[in-house]
Amino acid sequence: MKDTTYDVRLMKTEVRKNKAGKVTSYRVRWTTAGKEWKKTFQKSAQADAYRSNLVTAARDGEAFSLLTGEPVKWNRAGQPEMSWYEFACKFADFKWKAASAKYRQDIARALTAATPALLKNGKGKPDDLTLRTAMRRWAFNTKQRAEASGEMAEALAWLVKNSLPVSALSEAATVRSMLDMATANLNGKPAATSTIRRNKTILQNALDYAMELKLLTANPIKSLKWKPPKVTYGVDRRSVVNPTQARRLLAEVEAQKPSGKRLVAFFGAMYYAALRPEEAVNLREHNITIPELVMNPETGEMEPPADDWGELHFASAAPFAGREWTDDGALREERALKHRAEGQTRPVPCPPTLTKLIRAHLAEFGTGPGGRLFVGVRGGELPSITYRRVWAKARENALTSKEAQSPLAKRVYDLRHACVSTWLNAGVPATQVAEWAGHSVEVLLRIYAKCIVGQDHAARRRIAEALEEDDP
Repeated sequence: MKDTTYDVRLMKTEVRKNKAGKVTSYRVRWTTAGKEWKKTFQKSAQADAYRSNLVTAARDGEAFSLLTGEPVKWNRAGQPEMSWYEFACKFADFKWKAASAKYRQDIARALTAATPALLKNGKGKPDDLTLRTAMRRWAFNTKQRAEASGEMAEALAWLVKNSLPVSALSEAATVRSMLDMATANLNGKPAATSTIRRNKTILQNALDYAMELKLLTANPIKSLKWKPPKVTYGVDRRSVVNPTQARRLLAEVEAQKPSGKRLVAFFGAMYYAALRPEEAVNLREHNITIPELVMNPETGEMEPPADDWGELHFASAAPFAGREWTDDGALREERALKHRAEGQTRPVPCPPTLTKLIRAHLAEFGTGPGGRLFVGVRGGELPSITYRRVWAKARENALTSKEAQSPLAKRVYDLRHACVSTWLNAGVPATQVAEWAGHSVEVLLRIYAKCIVGQDHAARRRIAEALEEDDP
């Protein structure tokens, strides 16, 4: 076997001490074909027992793995080792059924980013882009893997032959290399904080599964000294539009052809009711309760009532995932609301301005398939690329050049942030805002802490008034 050797040499166990001179650990050291290996134990008896087993194996003429440094037969009692590629596909299949379409994509991305650290430099290696595409869209997609053809099938065949065994992760350097690759962009710079944490969590779960399959005796990620970056949870206050800016933006949305006019109420639902984009896309007529128009006895015309507040109440969202990741081949997967159990609803107030927008939208465009309010120009599902393009153009036209270069309303999602910030600054209790926004109170205050203005002045005034009441 080309990955084994009989050239094994053991060295004296190293006693490690801290600066105070106290023993902290015992390190067993040995080499295989000149490559040094180290394994650290907290107790001397553990180190002695491990070293003794290595000595016995070497004296008995057992082959040692060049990938793990340990006797070959220690790995699954001599059974053929599972390759990383085979295991990664098995893990993706294991998670597929219970995972949402979006999470299936996250798993594929994490495994794709990590796998280069566990590949040999075999002949005929495809270019990096082809390998990444083959892994992300085919190898780690349970639904698509068997359908790979052409250069994608060739790339997968190369991966089968040139993947290291899972046991290679028993070496700390390999684990660190895997984490470094999984938490960096293609240019080598650190990925976004959310990506780093998500990929690290997915890989840690994958290696827990490897333990379950008896491929590893311990999860090497958990024992690795690796600190995740600090996360900035708060919304950037500079991204939050004020009411005047919001009205300008919505006016520019309406001016966009051919989709703008039918998207005014769509963006309005995010700004005035804090809907997430995937919730607004899935908003249906039965989710909306708005007052009926009343007749003005003086003019004889139908007009909105004096109290034109309505309510939105819904129990599902439809995030975009792509046909290859959903079970039914739809572009979007209908799921329970974020942070809500299946079937649990969330009520949101519909202020008069939004009621007016929805009423006008229904009068002009009606509803689409399934009672959906917002559909594409041709009557199908509303593509995310469509509303993003409309928003980018409206932002360009509505904002000054200085505002356009800033984070102000740069993402469609920033409209939701603006709505929640408005509610909090209006003095609506955090418990109520959390209910409407679909957050816990703790998460709500952590995310929007920097967007609450003027509260310190009001708090000081209340304290001063309370102290004055106590004065004799």
